[in-house]
Amino acid sequence: MGDSKVVSEGRVFISEMDQYLFGQGIHYEIYRKLGAHLSVEEGKKGIYFAVWAPHAAKVCVIGEFNGWNKESHPMERLEPLGIYQLFVPDVGMNVMYKYYILTQDGRELYKADPFANYSEMRPGNASMTTDITQYKWSDSKWMEERKTKDLKKEPMAVYEVHIGSWMRHPDGRNEGFYTYREFTDRLVSYLKEMKYTHVELIGIAEHPFDGSWGYQVTGYYAPTSRYGTPEDFMYLVDTLHKNNVGVILDWVPAHFPKDAHGLAEFDGAPLFEYADPKKGEHPDWGTKIFDYGKNEVKNFLIANAIFWMEEFHIDGLRVDAVASMLYLDYGKESGQWIANKYGGNKNLEAIEFFKHLNSVVLGKFPGSIMIAEESTAWPKVTDTPENDGLGFSFKWNMGWMHDFCDYMKLDPYFRKDNHYKMTFAMSYNSAESYILVLSHDEVVHLKCSMLNKMPGYEWDKFANLRVGYTYMFGHSGKKLLFMGQDFAQEREWSEARELDWYLLENDLHCGMKEYVAELLKLYNKYPCLYELDRSYDGFQWINADDTEKSIYSFIRKDSAEKNNLLFVLNFTPMERTDYRVGVPELKKKYKVMLNSDEKRFGGNGKEFEKSYKAEKIPWDGQPYSIGFELPPYGAVVLKF
Repeated sequence: MGDSKVVSEGRVFISEMDQYLFGQGIHYEIYRKLGAHLSVEEGKKGIYFAVWAPHAAKVCVIGEFNGWNKESHPMERLEPLGIYQLFVPDVGMNVMYKYYILTQDGRELYKADPFANYSEMRPGNASMTTDITQYKWSDSKWMEERKTKDLKKEPMAVYEVHIGSWMRHPDGRNEGFYTYREFTDRLVSYLKEMKYTHVELIGIAEHPFDGSWGYQVTGYYAPTSRYGTPEDFMYLVDTLHKNNVGVILDWVPAHFPKDAHGLAEFDGAPLFEYADPKKGEHPDWGTKIFDYGKNEVKNFLIANAIFWMEEFHIDGLRVDAVASMLYLDYGKESGQWIANKYGGNKNLEAIEFFKHLNSVVLGKFPGSIMIAEESTAWPKVTDTPENDGLGFSFKWNMGWMHDFCDYMKLDPYFRKDNHYKMTFAMSYNSAESYILVLSHDEVVHLKCSMLNKMPGYEWDKFANLRVGYTYMFGHSGKKLLFMGQDFAQEREWSEARELDWYLLENDLHCGMKEYVAELLKLYNKYPCLYELDRSYDGFQWINADDTEKSIYSFIRKDSAEKNNLLFVLNFTPMERTDYRVGVPELKKKYKVMLNSDEKRFGGNGKEFEKSYKAEKIPWDGQPYSIGFELPPYGAVVLKF
């Protein structure tokens, strides 16, 4: 690149062109220059270190190789950006290091490397030298096929998982954590059995505190060392791809913690964060906000998104807390925030950042996805930047999630007064490309597990959850379930313990797992459940207004309209012995594909006929209808 100084193994020192591109915010491979990289100079092997610290009076590399001596390895400052660089010979792999920074006002800081690819196991926080270029990937088939995929027209059922609490190692070593490789071997078999299409991993980027679940990041370019090395993480992604499972990472560009070794006031002054605390701090979270108006900071984040996809073959990023970035007054009281130049509360710099980010990432990696966790009614989140959208592929449907949980928690007697909560989401469904989510956030902080949100006695809770999940899988939108929800985990999730796998010895929990597996099988098999998610061509209400009975019926259709699915869902414990539902066609048979009341799922064992023939009885605004007995909390899916 430019006038880079090439060293004998192909590594380059930082050139004027590198600095120019970084200063413009468009050096998308800056992570190959900043950080710590294997290199050779004058025949000697070693590590080339580089760090951006423009406010510093002096920067030195300290580490195991020099006894943490803050005087022995001063770095050379490059202008005009204030990047410091130094080649240190005879430094090998897995060597701990930090940057010693002397500030303009005489303070001494000891900082981890913002671009490090590997870190010391917490509670230690030093960076470690490593080489992420040697892994031999074997997922070329997946990567090639991904380029031609349009996931908006494909099935997408996401399993959200936190590695450290999914399952703990029985011998207790390494604090009970499975390594990335051990986790891979166990996870793959589970995902294949259940038929999830994607896994979303939370807490992968390095973070100091387990209780933050990985949402307070100190090492944006390093997979956490809790579970092994960067190559171990590559093995996880590689193996998932070879088993046809996509990998999504939770990504946190909204804020970062104030830990002394992290990004906060990195060189003695605000560098990565806005300088004014009214823009640069979240009072509720106690964290710093990235300065989206600074080119080098935008470059740091956009290059980080590219880094995960380029170096670790990640298929998509779920971008956390998008609303907190878009609104200058997010979580702030009057007097705690600064309006934009037009006097409004929109962060214009964050808007441009998202357009830039999504254009570059989705343009560079065809078939990849960018997902927004955006909790407001911000328009055009999944529209193109050319059409003044933010450019995301999908948006988490937080409105649907809140309405669903609020409705499902109600005593069935009161559901008739809240019937609209389950129909409202379809009124705005075409506004965005949505993912329906029941994530980790819904099963923490005394919100109860999904099972214990349900009203009634034990049997009622399970039956409620089965019909609720059926509604979710029938509704327009991609799907996401957090680990444990598919077998009805009873306790809230905690990062400090594994899921309660022993519950699968219980018939009701085992039945729930089998039922969700059947829903996933149905979802993957029939294009009507995913092909036209954003279009009303793919969804038709039969009866959205049966408030007294709290029953919903609707049809999902694909573009060919050959294998349509009719959903009939009873959200009360009342059996309907003579239930009738309108249908559009007379000649076709209506074949029962799924019945939530089967004994194997934990139901009472109500048996339906294998198929039903429509009668010339107009019903629900349709010319024909079919009749059957609908059991308490019964969900039935029929194909025609």
